[in-house]
Amino acid sequence: QVQLVESGGGLVQPGGSLRLSCVASGVIFSIYTMGWYRQAPGKERELVAQITPTGSTYYADSAKDRFTISRDNAKKTVYLQMMSLKPEDTAVYYCHANTPGGYYWGQGTRVTVSS
Repeated sequence: QVQLVESGGGLVQPGGSLRLSCVASGVIFSIYTMGWYRQAPGKERELVAQITPTGSTYYADSAKDRFTISRDNAKKTVYLQMMSLKPEDTAVYYCHANTPGGYYWGQGTRVTVSS
């Protein structure tokens, strides 16, 4: 059974940084495209960043130049390094796995950017 477990969220001041982690189990992690989504209160879930098995990346405009997605296949972990955080980055961040058997989601980790 596929399981994704996120960690690293929390409260941070504007301009601060956080690194989110997502550990996968029950999957052949190295062959899957992994992504980070977020959902702010009252808004739809949106894609933030994505990384393919070969390391190609995609970023939403809101994440470009501030966020970096990376993966460690040996640890079955995908990371999202977030810098220069803004209040509008406040959301629950979800890890996502795109596998031949379907899409899988983590339970989410909350990020709050506030002074």
